[in-house]
Amino acid sequence: MTITQVHVRKSALTETALVETPLAPLADGAVRLAIESFSVTANNITYAVVGDGFKYWDFFPPKAEAPDGMGIVPMWGHAQVIESNCPDIAVGERVYGYLPMASHLDVVPGKVHPGGFTDMTDYRQPMSPVYNAYTRLSADPEHDPAHEAERMIFGPLFKTGFVIDYFMRAQDWFGAEQVILTSASSKTAMGLASVAKQNSPGIRRIGLTSAANVDFVRGTGLYDAVYAYDDLGAVPVEPSVSVDFAGNAKLLAAVHYHFEDNLKYSCLVGATHIEERGAGFGGSGGLPGPKPALFFAPDHFVSFFKEHGAVEGGKMAAAAWQGFLAAVGSSVVIVRLKGLDAARATFLEMIGGHVDPAKGIVIEP
Repeated sequence: MTITQVHVRKSALTETALVETPLAPLADGAVRLAIESFSVTANNITYAVVGDGFKYWDFFPPKAEAPDGMGIVPMWGHAQVIESNCPDIAVGERVYGYLPMASHLDVVPGKVHPGGFTDMTDYRQPMSPVYNAYTRLSADPEHDPAHEAERMIFGPLFKTGFVIDYFMRAQDWFGAEQVILTSASSKTAMGLASVAKQNSPGIRRIGLTSAANVDFVRGTGLYDAVYAYDDLGAVPVEPSVSVDFAGNAKLLAAVHYHFEDNLKYSCLVGATHIEERGAGFGGSGGLPGPKPALFFAPDHFVSFFKEHGAVEGGKMAAAAWQGFLAAVGSSVVIVRLKGLDAARATFLEMIGGHVDPAKGIVIEP
């Protein structure tokens, strides 16, 4: 049996390779997953852009014979157990969680309970436990067979938006009256806009996007107002917080100079504008207003569930998720593509900014 992986050069993300190698015998206590499906979104581009700083490249290291400097980009998706040396996990079980852009993954289940388990593979332990948890679909309250695609495409991004809203509400939105969301067509921005609309109705939601995406973003109904980037000067200068999903240095600077002291908090989340990622993701020296602060969602997830517990916290997130699905479920068309070469091609298209935001891409390896 062989494993197929998509390798990406960390320092040059447009350099990719489809690699096939033999699968080693399954280790004691391990489980072999055949990857059924995963989504490719702007979130995966962010994982690659900031992979060294946040250890995203470390979750799924390539085989030892891979050339230096190559890595595997993480995805969210579904997999089936095809071989098991773990008495608590049966062949045939399906799981949802963090997966490589590949055909197979071996995990070492620990902390096993009816709803899921944690991968205890040694090299994954230094990273956030949020990414090491797998849910067993047979006992997963969030699992809906009719909406598996939506969960892969929106779920992780929506939850980031959920905890951003939770953080902002805990800070009383820093005294702001409106939130400025860059890359407003991105799935994460849409998630935040949806949760803020539900839980923070007093805060106006202002979307910034490319001119080509203005109609799509307005059509979602998630924003109070939508502006093209070139029209930033028309946005009312009122007490505001900005949430930057774009990672574009010039755009970030323009937001700061437009609002100056009326910008009460500047939050950096993503890097969808890959051509500007260097200075845009954290490069903020000398800007007027508050110093931009990185938002690392997994840490906020841990704090959220410590405060509310797994059951109550899960209910809070699930309620907001259902509201999000009701709002945007028909605004994105699910596109299913077969094979890992399609995953590689989609990744490259997203790096180039050529994927229609009205499409949600699901890969079936």
